Amino acid sequence: MDIQSIKNRFGIIGNSPSLNHALNTAVQVANTDLSVLIVGESGVGKEVFSMIIHALSPRKHNPFIAVNCGAIPEGTIDSELFGHEKGSFTGAVDSRKGYFETVNGGTIFLDEIGEMPLGTQARLLRVLETGEFIRVGSSKVQKTDVRVIAATNRDLLEYTQSGDFRQDLYYRLSTVPIRVPSLRDRKEDVPLLFRKFAADFAERYKTQSVQLDAAAQQMLVNYYWPGNVRELKNIAEQISVLSTDKAINAEVMQRFLPQRETSRSLAVIPSLLQGGGPSGSGADFNTERDILYKLFFDLKKDMNDLKQMIFDVAHHQGYTPVDPSSNNGALMPVFNDGEHVPSTSYNQGAPILLESNDHHEDVEETLLLADREKEFITKALKKHKSRRRDAAAELGISERTLYRKIKEYDIEE
Repeated sequence: MDIQSIKNRFGIIGNSPSLNHALNTAVQVANTDLSVLIVGESGVGKEVFSMIIHALSPRKHNPFIAVNCGAIPEGTIDSELFGHEKGSFTGAVDSRKGYFETVNGGTIFLDEIGEMPLGTQARLLRVLETGEFIRVGSSKVQKTDVRVIAATNRDLLEYTQSGDFRQDLYYRLSTVPIRVPSLRDRKEDVPLLFRKFAADFAERYKTQSVQLDAAAQQMLVNYYWPGNVRELKNIAEQISVLSTDKAINAEVMQRFLPQRETSRSLAVIPSLLQGGGPSGSGADFNTERDILYKLFFDLKKDMNDLKQMIFDVAHHQGYTPVDPSSNNGALMPVFNDGEHVPSTSYNQGAPILLESNDHHEDVEETLLLADREKEFITKALKKHKSRRRDAAAELGISERTLYRKIKEYDIEE
């Protein structure tokens, strides 16, 4: 089956080289029993790739099940995957088969594999290597023949270095890695996707399909799309339902696109640091480093606010600010009553020296990243009433990283 036929069958829109490469890899590996690790940001359509692999495999007539590892509580995920015996834990009133038993001969798609507990990872590794598993509360070894496809939006290799993911399981899962490109990495597909979504919603809601002018279309292409295809689909639906005028210009489009310029800048930084451009894939941004990138931007604003505050104090106390960047050592204008020095008249990046009649005072800017990081985490927990999942999403880090930071900084929830 050629790539275009697969796109038509599974509703995939786009012709970018990165998308075609990912599809080609999926087609080539489908006819084998190799484990596959699908990597990509949230909202890029990783589950569709798992369905393609299963549909083109010899197992296509056998069961397929998708399991979100991040949505199953740690205390029950072993039972969900491998089953349990009656009385093995409180509430186990009957024996139950797990997914690896019920999907025997088929395919299991393990989404959010990075959220799987370490104990469950050990059980999964045994299944992958030997095809054997044991129900919770049992000592009987059972066999299964299941193909495993896993997916993650995390940097699992980094997780192995921090001890949050088993290294042996990582290499066992990633026999064939498939990287699904983000929407910003295939900008040429954005107008095609929007037109398809707009047409679908027009048919669903019995209305005229919206049309974008050149400026509105360019705004779509330039937007960063942190939510990828899922976010684009939501925007298309909002415009289709809420816009009374079906001819959309840039002014109308601006009202529907979230104002995320700061988030866009923050996400661009890692790729620039690695020598890439704003549209480069970069590293996984959903780690604690994201907090630091955010801090750097806030620190710059705080530093400028601090300088302005010092100048205001000088104004009231009769000090003369000195410009340390000046070659001739000339003094800055004295703050007299009613006079103000423009903000552009001093060096934004230099330390500030205040001169009085008999002494100099050096004002040092000591801003501790750890304190600021703790402050951000505390505020996020307070805002979301100690709901860690929501706080982690607000900070742009994983729940596991947030938990470690709470312990590290001894934060009271």
